[in-house]
Amino acid sequence: MSNSYRTTISSNTGANGPRTGAVLAAIGLAASFLYVRARSRQAERDNPPQGKFVEVDGVRLHYLERGSGPTLVLLHGNGVYSKDFETSGLLQRAAEHYRVIAFDRPGFGYSERPRSTLWTPDRQAALLHRALERIGVESAIVAGHSWGTMVALAMGLQRPDAVRGLVLLSGYYYPSLRLDVATLTQPAVPIVGDLLRYTVLPLVARALWPGMAKRTFSPRPVDRRFDAFPVWMALRPKQLRAAAAETAVMIPAAAMLSKRYAELKVPAAIVAGTQDKIVDAGHNSERLSERLGASELQLMPGVGHMTHYADVEKIMAAIDTIAARVGEPVHARTPEAEALARASESGV
Repeated sequence: MSNSYRTTISSNTGANGPRTGAVLAAIGLAASFLYVRARSRQAERDNPPQGKFVEVDGVRLHYLERGSGPTLVLLHGNGVYSKDFETSGLLQRAAEHYRVIAFDRPGFGYSERPRSTLWTPDRQAALLHRALERIGVESAIVAGHSWGTMVALAMGLQRPDAVRGLVLLSGYYYPSLRLDVATLTQPAVPIVGDLLRYTVLPLVARALWPGMAKRTFSPRPVDRRFDAFPVWMALRPKQLRAAAAETAVMIPAAAMLSKRYAELKVPAAIVAGTQDKIVDAGHNSERLSERLGASELQLMPGVGHMTHYADVEKIMAAIDTIAARVGEPVHARTPEAEALARASESGV
């Protein structure tokens, strides 16, 4: 075999290598895209919207509404949607004595999230205030979990006339260094993020889901009720983008909000797990309680981030306590709520 012939073969082989790799990568991305699309559509077929829709400023929001009585608004955390309150049992328990409205925040569940808007807690709060007005709610107690607590606080700061009181569960209130900001924001990056969240990222996230759930519930085991949460609803490309965007804005949002906490005029119940591995209770909940004059702090020993799964009755006690403080009629009050109500009536 001549040297020139061997050189030609070597040259062609070297050229075909990258070309073959590119073709295989394209096939892999196409297969991932089709699989993710199929799983996302199946998730929506299995979990169709169970609530109502309201359109505000061109944004279509989905919300669950249950029960009757004083209005209680529930705002979920990042990565999930209103279904999380149903899975935990808090929605059903609260609906025994309250008119409960649980929103899918923008981009989560079945609510829209226009890309033209930076959805800070203040932007979401303003939108939700208008949504509540549209559905005939003049005032409400607002309860938020995790990222939802920032929206709840923004609602209380914006409209103390419309927010009767706050219940803040496992909240992030002050800026701090967080590894997830560096690792979980890729789906929000234009073009590259769009490509990844429609192909490989949902598959990676699905593989990581059990570990993330374990850390979220730690030190307790993952609650069996959470097994009913529809994982692929959270892994749909549009919800991955919303979750990544909220992770990216979390630190600056807390920094901006924390400058205004002293202005808050509504009473707040602050609940946190002492062993929360997602949000440090000391840096956040205890610190916020010291800053807010009209607040009560309840720490749950041995509990992690998912306080509403750990003890629904304690969360209900916190809600009833706020309701008693603001003069809402409460049925089956806890002893603590009854004591507060009697103290209020006697002018103490």
